[in-house]
This record gives sequence, structure tokens and C-alpha cells, in this order.
Amino acid sequence: MEKIFVLDTNVLLHNPNALFSFEDNIVVLPIEVIEELDEFKKDSDEKGRNARVAIRALDHLRGKGNLGHGVKLEEGGVIVIPTRIDFDKASALSLWPDTKDNKILMTAYIMQQEGKDVIFVSKDINSRVKADAIGLKAMDFEKQKVDLNTLYTGWREVLVEDEKIDEFYSNNILNIERNDFFPNEFIFLKSATVSKKTALTRYKKEMNALMPLIYSQISLGGVKPRNKEQAMVQELLLNNDVTLVTLVGRAGTGKTLLALAAGLKKVVDDKTYTRLLISRPVIPLGRDIGYLPGTKEEKLENWMGPIFDNLEFILSGANVKKMQRRTSEKSLNNLVESGVIQLEALTYMRGRSIPNQFIIIDEAQNLTPHEIKTVISRAGEGTKVVLTGDPYQIDSPYLDANSNGLTYCVDRMKGQATFGHMTLTKNERSTLASLAADIL
Repeated sequence: MEKIFVLDTNVLLHNPNALFSFEDNIVVLPIEVIEELDEFKKDSDEKGRNARVAIRALDHLRGKGNLGHGVKLEEGGVIVIPTRIDFDKASALSLWPDTKDNKILMTAYIMQQEGKDVIFVSKDINSRVKADAIGLKAMDFEKQKVDLNTLYTGWREVLVEDEKIDEFYSNNILNIERNDFFPNEFIFLKSATVSKKTALTRYKKEMNALMPLIYSQISLGGVKPRNKEQAMVQELLLNNDVTLVTLVGRAGTGKTLLALAAGLKKVVDDKTYTRLLISRPVIPLGRDIGYLPGTKEEKLENWMGPIFDNLEFILSGANVKKMQRRTSEKSLNNLVESGVIQLEALTYMRGRSIPNQFIIIDEAQNLTPHEIKTVISRAGEGTKVVLTGDPYQIDSPYLDANSNGLTYCVDRMKGQATFGHMTLTKNERSTLASLAADIL
């Protein structure tokens, strides 16, 4: 039996290409979905953009036939916008057609009652629960989902003979025959016979060899790696050949602190980049920041507090005098006022080309896959992008640990020569913070 997928509005607001993602099946858009798209199309944020893309796609299909009767897609499926739904056929339900959400669910229910194989697709958990309660098959839109449990971690442990570790330390390189490692993946060599005999290496694909870490012990304004994971992170952050870095980890693992410390060193001390550009999607991508009081800078300061806390901690470190001498600056405020550090709302990054900058996007787990693409595609020549976040702490109602843009980016970019990733698990903030992360 041919399947009918009834789409909720939030699916198209998340990814307008969902219209064409159901192969040779029938995609049904209740008229209420079109009305809700019309409400969102005026917005300047990502949802508004996606609403406009979906509407333009439907307008294009309208030229190929009557959407009320169904229009055949090149992919083999059919898109239908039913306009004659008798909601009295769903009168036995406890739902009332007084909201668009209920009408969308009732449309799917009535089609199922007519003997059709109907699946309700929604990004909203509550809508899926309601669908299940009235006997509808319900699913999330999972085209861009990644299994967090099997997500690429950025490093692995490999047992080898003692001689291999000796050879590595003697030659500062270890040629290998296997080819299942990813570029810039860290390989922790461990002796198969002597447990304490180890070597931490980085895989260099073009040489098919394991190389020693060369940046991991450099002091970043008094900030130093406290464990093996952080040492590997620092190696990626300071390596100019790695232009995209993703750092995944719970609160307190040091991902944001290390990213900021490395960014300051590369911008202020090494002069590798012209500016440290920092943003975090506490306000979702594209949303107007005009609701907050004050100037643009004052508005940004309201939701960049955690970034300032980390920067002040770094600038109070042992290396601060050297950095001040190089830049003739005396405070964090001066670095911001002089443009060395720039705080930016993500909405203002669209359409820009940003060359020669060290970009840090904190809390990137709150971005959709398309928003991540928008951010990374702004990078101009000589720019490095660092994405940090915790997939278990997501504020967006339509994203989860497996569907957010950060984990999607990790999964899609692994294998690229200029990409590096690290999943951090060890909490170094405090004993209390570690306890909270594990227990609460």
C-alpha cells in the first residue's frame, strides 16, 4: 500500500527540503500548514527564511498542476494540499478543530480512517504524543539525524607491540599500513604487554603516518591542558592547517575556555588572524536582538556573560603581561573596543564573507544543520571556525541530541583533511561541577 506522509508545519520550518524527502510516496500538506507558513514568512529569522523557501517551492509546483489534486514530483512522489476535509468524521476524538495543530492531526486521522496507510511527521514531541494517543503512526523527521552513541569521538586507543612505540619515539613518526583512521584523528598507542608504555599521536593522512603532538604543551595565557583530551583539543586549535574544529562535551570539560585561550593567542600574540569573532546562539540564528535594552553591544553583553567570564579568567593568567605588551591593551574592554575581539549576533553573519579571523560559535548544539552550514559558509580565506557545544543541553524545542547541527557537522565532516574533532568527557571545572554533571 502506498504510504501517505502528513507533514506538520515545523518540519518545513526546520528543513524546507523535507517536501522532497519521501521518495515515491504521497506527501500531504494540510491547508493549515500553508496558513502557518504564511504567518512565519514575514520573520527575519531562520524559520522565516525556511517558510519562504517552502512557499516558493510550492509556487513552482503549482505551475505543474493542481496541488489540490496532487502534483507529481521528479523524485517520483506526489504532493497534495487537501482542501475538503470533513472534520465531523473525527467527532469521536477528544480533539476539537479549534486550533491549527488539532486540524492538522485530524486531517491525518480522517485519511487513516478512510483505509490509507498514514504516517504523521512532526518535529514537535507533544504533537507526536497526541498523534500516538489517537491511534496515528507518528515519527520525527530524521533525514539529518545522527546517532550520538556512535558519533565520531576524534580519537581512539590502539594496542601495538612495544617495538612500535619505541620506533615512534626514536623517529618522531610511525608509518602505518592500515587506512581506517580519519585525517587529524588522534591515536593513543598502548603497549599490548606493558600497560604504562604509551604514545599520543595524530594521524596525518597525506603521509599515512602517525605524528607527534607539537602544540599540546604551549601555554595559552596561563591556561594549560589538564588531561589527554584537552591536550588533543589544543593541538587542533593551534594547528593552522585545521580550519574547522568541533568540540563536544558537557559543562566543565574546558571546550569553551580552551577555544577562547587559543583564539586570543592566535590573534593577539601570534598575529595569525586579525580578529577573534565570538558568538553564541542564546538568541536563535536570525532573531532580532532589538527586544533587549541598549545599543547592539550592550544587548550582546546581556547574553555573552559566560564568554566574558572565560576571557577575564584567561587574561588574568600568567601570560597576560606578554599579551598586553604586544597589543598595548590593558583590559578586556580595550580588546573589545579596539576590535581585536568582536562579539556578533549570528543574524548579522549571513551574507558576509569573513576572512582572516578566528571564529568561535559557542553553544552550537542549538543550531540546526542548515544554520551550521550558514555559519561555516561565511568563512573567508584564512579563517578558522571553532564550534563548541553540549548535545545534552539543547534549548530548541525542535532539536535533540541526535538532530542538532553540531553533531550533524561532526558526522558529515569527519574524513576531511582540514577538519578536526574532539569529544571531551572529563570535567575539570571543579569536583562539585563534575558531580552535578554526572548525578543531577
